[in-house]
Amino acid sequence: METPPPQTEPAPPTDADIEACREQLGRPPRGLRAVAHRCPCGNPDVVETAPRLPDGTPFPTTYYLTCPRAGSAIGTLESGGLMKEMTERLGRDPELAAAYRRAHRDYLARRDAIEVLAGFPSAGGMPDRVKCLHVLVAHSLAAGPGVNPLGDEALALLPEWWRKGPCVPAAAPPAPVRENAHELPDGPAGPSRSEEELS
Repeated sequence: METPPPQTEPAPPTDADIEACREQLGRPPRGLRAVAHRCPCGNPDVVETAPRLPDGTPFPTTYYLTCPRAGSAIGTLESGGLMKEMTERLGRDPELAAAYRRAHRDYLARRDAIEVLAGFPSAGGMPDRVKCLHVLVAHSLAAGPGVNPLGDEALALLPEWWRKGPCVPAAAPPAPVRENAHELPDGPAGPSRSEEELS
């Protein structure tokens, strides 16, 4: 894609976000802490998960891609051999390898700020290989461009997955609260927002 989706600020998940993630994943999201990146369609596409699930199981994947359209496109890149090619480049390009190690440290620092998982790797194969492009793209979306070089590269190869609208039905926004009781909302769910207005 020519222009990646804009970076968004992490935010606590709303009930609508949780429902959207449930629809995207086909199950309730586990260990959900925040929407780490919001798709231009309005739904979450990356969530931040707790380093430990509610039952105490370690879960080192802090940034988890939820959008099935993005996930499918990334799967196509993986099956085309991109992970092997990237891993080989890490072995012969010292600058790329150093940048990827910095991405690894960034990932660990972000996870450790929530809870330290001593002895657990970061994710996606960092720092020495590429094992999961989904994780690297999720990191790039959550952290912004320039943090994970291989995540940025994979992201640039993806189509604009949001152009056809939300991957799952977006929950209607809540009706706006009005100071004057006699004012009516713009409809049963408040004013609608077009795809272009969502960031």
